[in-house]
Amino acid sequence: MGILSGLDQFGLGNLENVDLYETQKKEGGKGGAEHKEPEEIDFLFDKSYTCPVCDTEFKTRTVKVGKAKLLGTDSDLRPKYDKVDSLKYDIILCPHCGYAALARYFKVLTTPQAKLIKENISKGFKTIPEHAVYSYDDAMERYKLALANAIVKRGKASEKAYICLKMAWLTRGKLEQLDVTDPTYDAQMHECQNDEMELLKSSLEGFLAARQTESFPMCGMDETTVDYLISVTAIKFQKYDVAAKLISGILLSPNANARMKDKARDLKQQILEERKH
Repeated sequence: MGILSGLDQFGLGNLENVDLYETQKKEGGKGGAEHKEPEEIDFLFDKSYTCPVCDTEFKTRTVKVGKAKLLGTDSDLRPKYDKVDSLKYDIILCPHCGYAALARYFKVLTTPQAKLIKENISKGFKTIPEHAVYSYDDAMERYKLALANAIVKRGKASEKAYICLKMAWLTRGKLEQLDVTDPTYDAQMHECQNDEMELLKSSLEGFLAARQTESFPMCGMDETTVDYLISVTAIKFQKYDVAAKLISGILLSPNANARMKDKARDLKQQILEERKH
């Protein structure tokens, strides 16, 4: 008598003698069912928002919280995830009126700011297509719209600086995924490198201005983190005096944790080495 004998009473007699593991043998051999590697689309879902400018409800692609595995960060704290670049999905864009902002700022809008956006963005806005997965160029379009909105609504310097920083990170991500066998690789590489430096320069200027006029936390970051970001970026432009002053502040701060102080010491050593040459 087979394990599945008696299924005929349910009208399933054809399954009484089926091989329990036939499917696994066909699909995965000794290891069982073949394992499917997750793709970028597997980390995304459609999240609903209501636009604070035009009051229209819409959906946009968003990374599932806790789904992506963090591999590490660059020296300037750019996050790097396995299988998906979450930075591509940080901008929320209303497809109806053109209002766009980083997720943390999307709902933070005053009535006068909404009016400025309606007058200067919405009137001439032409919607951009929504894709299941964003390319780096798709994402950059959304960031540019967010930066334009921040300028139009007269947003804080820190918000504009943070957008520029994330655009620089996005450009770096695009560079890393370029096809080195492409005949135009060198040209694309140089373009990405130049764009990244231009964006980092704008970010540095914005954060330096914000540090003089705004209070903390700034863009969700405490003073130690902002000073560290400014220092990392300042070193890229050989502004060693600016970086050294902020690094000293981090090392002396009772609020800076051990990990951040270690990073600050690394930067201090980097400045010493670069000044030798």
